[in-house]
Amino acid sequence: MPKVRRKNRRLTLASLLLLATGLWLGQWHIRGRLSSPTVALVLGGDTHREEFAAEFATDHPDIDVWISSGANPEYATWVFQESQVSLERLHLDYRAVDTVTNFTTLVDDFERLGIKSVYLITSDYHMRRANTIATIVLGSRGIHYKPLPVASERPPEPLLRSFRDGGRSILWVFTGKTGSELAQLSSKLPALP
Repeated sequence: MPKVRRKNRRLTLASLLLLATGLWLGQWHIRGRLSSPTVALVLGGDTHREEFAAEFATDHPDIDVWISSGANPEYATWVFQESQVSLERLHLDYRAVDTVTNFTTLVDDFERLGIKSVYLITSDYHMRRANTIATIVLGSRGIHYKPLPVASERPPEPLLRSFRDGGRSILWVFTGKTGSELAQLSSKLPALP
């Protein structure tokens, strides 16, 4: 009888933990959907994203735009000037070397500035991976986001990329390292004979 009670107690405890986690995640997503973003984060990698962001900024004059490792500064400023968007609302950042670091290089700035919610702008084929990373990296700092996909003709990226970068994001939350350092280091090693 004691073994059965212990097993039931563990099952009850596990069920309560799972329920509590589900409730917490549910309220987190609801609060995120109800929040009003104050900035737009544009992930570099395609000039169409900057063009979309400039149009979006024209329609949303209270939103500042942060572009992470996008097109060269001359092109980005030209796009925003052509859209009649004040350059005071444009923040260009070139520290990121990949999608994970698009988030990890800016999240401290967002937190320091008290930004609690952002619009996430990237191509539709790239959005699944960006969502995964944003949930982990921005979520670790209590920052919500609303995705704004830019239409493209490309198929979605492989799911494996989302898993890989999700793992790298979790690594960053616990260690402050994204793993990009290892990739850069391995590219500098001499080739094997």
